[in-house]
Amino acid sequence: MTSRAFHLAQINIGRLNAPVDDPSLVAFMAALDPVNTLAEQSPGFVWRLKDESGHATYIRAYDDPQMIVNVTVWESLEALRDFTYLGVHKGVLGRRNEWFEKLDGPYMALWWIDAGAVPTTGEGVARIDHLARHGPGEHAFTFAQPFPRPA
Repeated sequence: MTSRAFHLAQINIGRLNAPVDDPSLVAFMAALDPVNTLAEQSPGFVWRLKDESGHATYIRAYDDPQMIVNVTVWESLEALRDFTYLGVHKGVLGRRNEWFEKLDGPYMALWWIDAGAVPTTGEGVARIDHLARHGPGEHAFTFAQPFPRPA
């Protein structure tokens, strides 16, 4: 019997403090390409949502144009955690309050997918909504309360 392989999908959302072309977001917009390149070169990276611009800033998962979304897939929770909280990304993450409004409720969700599957923005938004309503579990979880990879 062949066992199934799983990867970790993640979505994070944010409501920008201003439109993307506002001067207050110049540093954020300038950080996108280097951070995305670093992600793609990181151990355990599998896939990320992007459009012709090379990032997902202009992909709409919400009607609000200041709500932006990021969806990625990783080989493991550890690989995503290392990328998120170590190195260059940690510095950019530390500036989140400069560029984003504080959201009521979760702004990130994690879930296991079959290796090779590509999550959609709609699926990711549904995972965040589920996390907000039901808390962490198999369907959607967080770094603070992870759910184990399926057997």
